[in-house]
Amino acid sequence: MGTSSIFERYESQVRSYCRDISVVFQRASGHLLIDENGRSYIDFLAGAGALNYGHNNPELKRAVIDYMAADGVTHSLDLFTEAKRAFIQEFQQTILAPRQLDYRMQFTGPTGANAVEAALKLARRVTSRTSIVSFTNSFHGMSYGALATSGLRRKRAGAGFPLVGVDRFPFDGYLGPDVDTLAYIDAALSDPGSGIDAPAAFIVETLQAEGGLNEASVNWLRGLADVAHKHGALLIVDEIQTGCGRTGPFFSFERAGLHPDIVCLAKSIGGLGLPMALVLMRPEHDVWEPGQHNGTFRGNNLAFVAGTQALQFWREPSFQASIERKADLVRSHLAEIARATGGELRGLGMLQGVIWRDRGFARAVAKRALEGGVIVETCGAWDHVLKVMPPLTIPEAALSDGLSRIKRAALAEMASPQFDVAV
Repeated sequence: MGTSSIFERYESQVRSYCRDISVVFQRASGHLLIDENGRSYIDFLAGAGALNYGHNNPELKRAVIDYMAADGVTHSLDLFTEAKRAFIQEFQQTILAPRQLDYRMQFTGPTGANAVEAALKLARRVTSRTSIVSFTNSFHGMSYGALATSGLRRKRAGAGFPLVGVDRFPFDGYLGPDVDTLAYIDAALSDPGSGIDAPAAFIVETLQAEGGLNEASVNWLRGLADVAHKHGALLIVDEIQTGCGRTGPFFSFERAGLHPDIVCLAKSIGGLGLPMALVLMRPEHDVWEPGQHNGTFRGNNLAFVAGTQALQFWREPSFQASIERKADLVRSHLAEIARATGGELRGLGMLQGVIWRDRGFARAVAKRALEGGVIVETCGAWDHVLKVMPPLTIPEAALSDGLSRIKRAALAEMASPQFDVAV
């Protein structure tokens, strides 16, 4: 039986990424994935944001190998370990203290959805309220609570169960540039006849990564924080894909000067693509009773080790400066692609893309880019936005090479008579 037949025969139909990227990979290094035939691909997917520091980063890998070679504890539930202590200290000193952020840390199960579930439960305990406000085109995870807060219909369709406890409002710009969605939200919550109960929390992404690279303005984010607190609700910021430098600063909410009540982190917080999720909460909101929220794999010490090593990047101002230079490079290339093909540029930092009017065009470009040796995904309600998300550590020459290949793919697809691409 051939390799592809093995996957077809024995793996569930639920698989998704491999349907568009039907390659069997063997090795990975830095910004490259190498298939079993030895062909290299520039990786602009980066583990859906779990590999901000690239594949098998040498420093991170060495730290984990050395830890395992010394018989370091790998699994510990929530027992105290040296590895966890080192991570907490490093995160506090390198990330939180310089930003004047005062948070307690909760290590949940290994995925972003675990962090979101904990955050929602905590907000409900703090406020003694039940409903959550979320937004159009949002995505927060695939477990029931996280999925209930998600706006994408194709994600919600698999639930098989009523998704309740959430009131959804329009995100910034959803109703057009001239409509103040915050005014509508405030009015609905202020009116006892609106049918909208006072919420426990607002959960928001500052840049909707899966929803189509929809960016909330600084003024809207600040206004949202004001509305939330006016109505006695907490503000939860989902940084699962946008955090760890993906949009430039370590936290994407830094550009708005926010101090959220609760922050959800996962993906690249594990450093080497190792599973780890983290909830940050203001100390006054730490109302958990012992064991009230737990998980068997909330003590992944290999992720603590890799994550601690990854935080060393953030000790150097030159690292964030390099992200900003590369972000400018991405923006320049994608703007050129958008101009040449009638598309529209979207996104921030190292999380940018292009949208076209023809909803099939982005997927066609991604397919042709794969043929040209670049792995890139699509996002949005119709998978209609091409999303470029390379490792933050990618060399600038490789970044330009990958973006040039995407441009060639887009121009080649534009020549196809089946597409009318202008937004």
